[in-house]
Amino acid sequence: MDLGINGRKALVLGGSKGLGRGIAEALAAESVAVALTGRNEEAAGRAAAEIGRDAAGFSLDLTKPDAIDPFLDRLTSIFGQIDILVLNGGGPPPTNAADVDPGFWRGQFEAMVLSGMRIAHRLLPPMRERRYGRIVAVASTSIREPISGLAASNALRSALAGWMKTLAGEVAADGVTVNMLLPGRLATDRTLSFDRMDAESEGVSIETVAQRSQMEIPIGRYGTPAEFGAAAAFLASRQASYITGIALPVDGGLSRSML
Repeated sequence: MDLGINGRKALVLGGSKGLGRGIAEALAAESVAVALTGRNEEAAGRAAAEIGRDAAGFSLDLTKPDAIDPFLDRLTSIFGQIDILVLNGGGPPPTNAADVDPGFWRGQFEAMVLSGMRIAHRLLPPMRERRYGRIVAVASTSIREPISGLAASNALRSALAGWMKTLAGEVAADGVTVNMLLPGRLATDRTLSFDRMDAESEGVSIETVAQRSQMEIPIGRYGTPAEFGAAAAFLASRQASYITGIALPVDGGLSRSML
């Protein structure tokens, strides 16, 4: 299927590895020029070189608000206007809801919520003027079914979801769609780290934990970044122009929520 995005330009935050890399590769396969970011410019550049085509790598640390405007100035001067914005970043460390450290919450809110808002605020006006734009955010199924021990992720991703849903209604008439993807258990370094933590606490092998975890997934395995990237590419497509304001689980049927 031709997704109708040939020649468009995309910014994929956190696109040097994991799910962001999967999205960057899926968009590049549709002849989208992809600018991807990572905290390490060398790693981002290496990922862009491996993707090839018109991909370019940039350094950006979402925990540093003062870095965002200079980055966007540099990006648009080199790359031009962005048509597709993918908001994606690393998840916070495990924490309990009762263990509230104000400094921790402020820092995580800056990186996971405010940074995306700032970037969208800069890139939205040209999208609305051109009457075309796609914003896709990577969140988690935890916005529907909170995950025990991941209080920060549950709360902050839910805050982002509320903002995204509101924004979707505000910009829809201008040809800009705003959607979220909710990854479940996919084969990424983050999933591996959680499996390793469980294995160490239980005194069993990582393979034992992973096998048990995959048995809970109706499809029976972890998903791949490529499968996740394909879902993102569809939401960015011409065919998805009537889809906005949704939160789409990509989890192999793991979440049981009907909404």
